[in-house]
Amino acid sequence: MEDVSDPPFRFGCKQYGADLMYTEFISSEGLIRDAIKSKKKLDIFDYERPIGIQIFGGDEEAMALSAKIVEATNPDLLDINFGCPVKKVVCKGAGAGVLKDIDLMVRLTKAVIKSTDLPVTVKTRLGWDESCINIMEVSERLQDLGIQALTIHGRTRSQMYKGEANWKYIAEVKNNPRIKIPIFGNGDINSAEKALSYKNTYGVDGIMIGRAAIGYPWIFDEIKHYLKTGQILQKPSIITRVEVCKNHLQKSIEWKGEKLGVVEMRNHYANYFKGIPNFKDIRIKLVTLNKPKDLFLVLDEIINISEFQEN
Repeated sequence: MEDVSDPPFRFGCKQYGADLMYTEFISSEGLIRDAIKSKKKLDIFDYERPIGIQIFGGDEEAMALSAKIVEATNPDLLDINFGCPVKKVVCKGAGAGVLKDIDLMVRLTKAVIKSTDLPVTVKTRLGWDESCINIMEVSERLQDLGIQALTIHGRTRSQMYKGEANWKYIAEVKNNPRIKIPIFGNGDINSAEKALSYKNTYGVDGIMIGRAAIGYPWIFDEIKHYLKTGQILQKPSIITRVEVCKNHLQKSIEWKGEKLGVVEMRNHYANYFKGIPNFKDIRIKLVTLNKPKDLFLVLDEIINISEFQEN
């Protein structure tokens, strides 16, 4: 989740129960060119552990060199993204683009594994489109190379994020007698009830949460509590949501600088305050104001309005 799953975002996710987290995906070409934005994404902190750094690319040499750079930052594992469906990545023969060339995927993975002593994992999709669902071949060949786990998003590249994720294929990989590595499912998990249902139905070793955690880091604790007790945790109060959002904004400013920290935080407000009545005017302020002081005042305003509405 580029420009989303940065350290300020991950802080909240860890605070509310995420077991294992990944960085934003990082361009292998950017790393070997010493691009400032790519290098910045290597920032990880001890409180985040265990944490993996995720890279993408379509060139074997660049992937191998970037794996060495990643290893020097001492993450707990290295993840390869073969799942990103966006055009600017796919056009470079990276991300989900390699699903059209499994031999290239194998070569890229092999180059990374040979270049690092870190555990290497992979995230990918079912295939390029409905006529080319090749996840079984992918899982077997990548396992044979030595990857330590595989996360499968239950859509093809052509689906992007549309339609319903098809976990049937994920279950088929998990139930393949040849597959010994952990298989994690990804796609459409947005509640504790759904997480338990999918875990029981499809038998995966774990679940990866992506978009559902944007502006709602509480989802991890909610899922874990439900799996353990069968009970639904109470939703966070408006005061809690505001305080966590303010902390996220502050950390975003500290890590990225005021201008970028303010701008990139705009991706999160709608989800933090989803369901609040008459939120449109406040949202417009949050995505147009540029001064942190003004933004914090608006966030406090949400508490006052909510208290008035409750009374």
